[in-house]
Amino acid sequence: MPEYDDDLRLALELADAADAATMQRFRALDLLVETKPDMTPVSEADRAAEEIVRAGIEAARPADAILGEEYGLKGSGPRRWVVDPIDGTKNYVRGVPVWATLISLMEEGSDGVFRPVVGVVSAPALGRRWWAAQGGGAYAGGALGGAPVPLGVSKVAALGDASFAYSSLSGWEEQGRLGGFLDLTRQCWRTRGYGDFWPYMMVAEGSLDLCAEPELNLWDMAAIAVVVQEAGGRFTDLDGVEGVHGGNAAASNGLLHEEMLGLLRPRA
Repeated sequence: MPEYDDDLRLALELADAADAATMQRFRALDLLVETKPDMTPVSEADRAAEEIVRAGIEAARPADAILGEEYGLKGSGPRRWVVDPIDGTKNYVRGVPVWATLISLMEEGSDGVFRPVVGVVSAPALGRRWWAAQGGGAYAGGALGGAPVPLGVSKVAALGDASFAYSSLSGWEEQGRLGGFLDLTRQCWRTRGYGDFWPYMMVAEGSLDLCAEPELNLWDMAAIAVVVQEAGGRFTDLDGVEGVHGGNAAASNGLLHEEMLGLLRPRA
């Protein structure tokens, strides 16, 4: 049995429970929404989903730590679950179906760095789910059931043939990367601002070749990173550092990664 099968099974079960809660309140006319100190929205569904996932982890893995977007860090140790109850809350509260619950397990390495080893990305309003465990490959499934579909990144090797996705234009300029970002969009065959988790999953599926964002949190990245990597892709920060601790992200099929990073390098 692969090392993380039981943890992946738990993450999938927790995603089922979270999906039931979030779909129950999706597009509800009386949905409660508040503004957090960082000026981002949080809904009652965000909090309910995180509470469900936390309770499930605490019951099944009482020794593990949990880090969630809404309720912070609880516990310590070499295993840490990371939860984004609704990635894409702004979409959720406006009735746009592009949002997902992200659940990841991270393990501490001998260097003291936590790295994701399990990831589940569940988008019930789209009828889609993606998952992966280290060493076990990446898969996707739909709301209609059927056998899981193994994922693999594209083989596109030229920017002129590549499809590039991003979240929005904000953030690039303040990092001195706007010029490079615009150059990258001009050199690619196609660009679209899908945003949030979705473009990373399309990189893993091979329908996109490149994706980058200038501002992200750990809970935004942990689950999606392991899916991209297990699908054969590469996931780094914008400076090329492997992992999910850089505050931003670049994902690709691997063949175009260095070229993308070169264009996105800060300029004076």
